[in-house]
Amino acid sequence: MRSFHHHPHPHGEGSHKHHFGPRGFGRHGHGWHGDPGEGRGGRGRRRVFDSGELRLVLLKLIADQPRHGYELIRAIEELTGGSYVPSPGMVYPTLTMLDEMGHVSEVKSDGARKAFTVTPDGTVHLLERKAEVDALFARLAELASLQERTDAAPVRRAMNNLREALIHRLGRAGVQKQTVHDAVAIIDEAAQKIERL
Repeated sequence: MRSFHHHPHPHGEGSHKHHFGPRGFGRHGHGWHGDPGEGRGGRGRRRVFDSGELRLVLLKLIADQPRHGYELIRAIEELTGGSYVPSPGMVYPTLTMLDEMGHVSEVKSDGARKAFTVTPDGTVHLLERKAEVDALFARLAELASLQERTDAAPVRRAMNNLREALIHRLGRAGVQKQTVHDAVAIIDEAAQKIERL
């Protein structure tokens, strides 16, 4: 089995931006994280793609133009508006699998990075799975749209205000348990009202 070098993420392995806004939100579709090993601080990780879906996404991106692993990571980040950044630990083994399946091949290059191009078998595979590929890229576009809506400046400001208010009020010494319960109830009520909008 061929192995591919992992190129460091510019923000570090532990800082993939699969979140919305500077703090992130908590449930599926709002700050949910990608595959195990990704995300910030291990919060609520959930898969964006299973392994077969990621193979199709990478294969389609390579079919669009030859790319190496780092370029594929950046391409997915751009397609989702920065809301999902797959880890090198997911991308490079998937490239290995695509290579072994005969769907991609290495492009001869003098550089250290290994670029890949689609093979005829890979092109046929994409045509056979066109509907699924289209649906996957529609999902990427939906993530980008959701990121744009939930990361808007007023939303960030409101979330920061809530955080600061909680720190200011509950961070005091001697805060009663009832005060904490009251604050939680207010937040829960606000969440319910937003859901009913």
